[in-house]
Order: sequence, then C-alpha cells, then structure tokens
Amino acid sequence: MNYILFDGPSRNNLLPFTFTRPVADIRIGILTIREKWETYLGTTITTVTEDYLADKYPMVEMDENVMINASYLPKETLVKLVENLKENQAIFDGENLVAFYTKSTQDHINFDAYEIIEINEAVLKVEHTWDIFSKNGEAIKEDFNLITKNRKSQPISPTNNVIAPEHVFIEAGATLEYATLNASLGPIYIGKDAVVMEGALIRGPLALGDRAAIKLGTKIYGPTTIGPCSRVGGEIKNSVIFQNSNKGHEGYLGNSVVGEWCNLGADTNNSNLKNNYAEVRLWNYETEGFAKTGLQFCGLMMGDHSKCGINTMFNTGTVVGVNANVYGSGFPRNFIPSFSWGGSAGFTTYLLPKAVEVAKVVLSRKKLEFSKKDEAIFEHIFEETKKYRKN
Repeated sequence: MNYILFDGPSRNNLLPFTFTRPVADIRIGILTIREKWETYLGTTITTVTEDYLADKYPMVEMDENVMINASYLPKETLVKLVENLKENQAIFDGENLVAFYTKSTQDHINFDAYEIIEINEAVLKVEHTWDIFSKNGEAIKEDFNLITKNRKSQPISPTNNVIAPEHVFIEAGATLEYATLNASLGPIYIGKDAVVMEGALIRGPLALGDRAAIKLGTKIYGPTTIGPCSRVGGEIKNSVIFQNSNKGHEGYLGNSVVGEWCNLGADTNNSNLKNNYAEVRLWNYETEGFAKTGLQFCGLMMGDHSKCGINTMFNTGTVVGVNANVYGSGFPRNFIPSFSWGGSAGFTTYLLPKAVEVAKVVLSRKKLEFSKKDEAIFEHIFEETKKYRKN
C-alpha cells in the first residue's frame, strides 16, 4: 500500500514552522511525524502539502493510496486501523478526518459513500504550535518505546551519575562522561554520535538527536527535545529545538519551540510566564490575531533561519517568523514577522538576496547546499508575509 501524509486543517495554526515544511516534518518527541509513521508502517511515506513546497517535498501517487492526516501521531491501535483500511473506508476522530483509502488524491471526496470507522481511544494530535512542546513528554515516551524495543543500549560510562538507568538508551558512537542523568520522570534517549559534555545536568524525558551536543554544565529539564546536529548550553526547560540549530551559550529557554537553522546569541533569555500569571496568548496566522493557548507557561516560537543577538530578551508568548534577525536592548514586540531585522526600537525588512546569501553560507558550514528549491521557498514566504511588515 502507498501511504501519503497530508497537511490537513491544522497547517495554518502550525505556522511559522509549516512555512518551510509539511506538517509531517515537524519534530515532536524523538522523531518527526513522518519518521514515526514510516517506522510503524515500514515504508517510505510522501506528503501532500502547499504547492510552493511540493518541489522539495514531492508526493508519490499510486493506483491505491491511504491518505493520513499528518497532525495525528501514530500508536499501535491507530496504525492497525490504517493498515487495514479498504476501499471506501475512512477513519474519523469525532468530526475530524484521520485517514482514508482512495484511488485518487483529489481534494474533495464524498465521504457519505464511505464506511466510517471511529477511533475509540485517546490519540496524540498536533493542532497548534504550543502542542509541540506541551505534548512532547508523551511523544518522547511513545518514540522511546518504539525505537528501543528489543534493542540493547550502549553501556553507560561509570563516570556518570544515573538515576533509573533502565530508562536511559544510548546509541552507538555517543559519548557521555561526568554528567548527571535522572530518568525517573521519563526516558532519556541519546542519539548516534551525540555528545553530552562534562557537568551536564539532565532530567528526563529528553531526546538528544544524532550528532547533537549538550555543552559543559548545561541544565536541562524535561520534556525536552534537541534535534539532530543541534548544540545547546545554558538552561532549557520543556522545549523542542529542531535540527541544525544552536543555543550554544548561557541563557534560559523555556516552554518554547525553535525551528531549523536558528541561532540564539549568548545570554538570550525568554519569559514563559506573565507577571500576572494570566493565560498566554500567541499570534495565530490563521486568524491574524492573538489566540488563547489555555497555558500559563508558554515562551518562544521561532521559525526556521531566524537568529538573535547576544543578550536578547523575548517576552512571554513571542512568535518569530522565518528569517528574522532580532537584536538590541529591551523586549521586542511579541509578534515578529518573517524577514524582519531589528528589535525593540523597530524593524526594517531583511532583504531577500541577503537572506539567501546568509543561508548558503550557513548550510555550507555543514557541507549542505541551499538549493534553487530552497530559494524559491524563501521567495514565496517573503511575498506571502510582506503584509505583516511595515516597510
């Protein structure tokens, strides 16, 4: 069977992270949503996404397809329902479409002619940006069980202080010395060739991706995910950092999500709690206003390729778009549009040619190419988000 993940109605609520990727490529837990489904189903899965992303993330359609809403994270019972789908059958979670069998990928299908299969248990779903960190603990535990089942961890060096070592899994090539790991509150996963430097203090759940690094003396409170090839230091609590990003120095990051190719300058701090302890509101691209999160703790949402200078301060519930550069003293506003350059004193437009030039340099440092497809995505986002910039 050919499986295809589609963005679904939550795509706009997951901006700015879905400006640059399908919903399926959001990382929550140890794996991305696509990687979770591929691991369960044992096959490569493609996506249906926005037209401007389709060249980089193409869809493969066959004679028979099962379409899966990428907002839904897999678990064994849901995967079995998906695997057993037959022609004219669809899975619903209440009024929400989860998956369906089709011989075409047309946008509009009459489900009145379908047999409806209802989900009868709780499922994990990513509908809003803040779900990425607030549901990360459960996602780490699900992924940990999935990818470590019937496998044996590399031995833990005796130089480390470890609580609940049975819930620690270390992949081949990882190095971990003179650190403290407490896995009593949730599992700790250390990916291939990852590094945990001396003096790190880690309380799970934690997912450290392949070739990622936790620097000297770092303090991490779970549930936290550090994506592949990312580097972190300072203090982090209940946050998700996608791959190839850096928070390499002192400073606090809490209840936050940081995209790919981001860099947080030394001593960058974010607030995750309002002084009056009120519910945090976040900018929502779907409504173009500030949406209730239902959360008392909510910090920074930063899109891909955005960066901030040393000593930057982010207020509670700040949303930063794609390719923004934030610097200077004081708190900048809590919605910073894509391709903005500045800080609390105001912003100017970060010109597209310069942004492309910098992205090429950044990727080349990891021996990767910023392709024409990537450049076309930048161009689309630059034009789409122009209305949010004042100049």
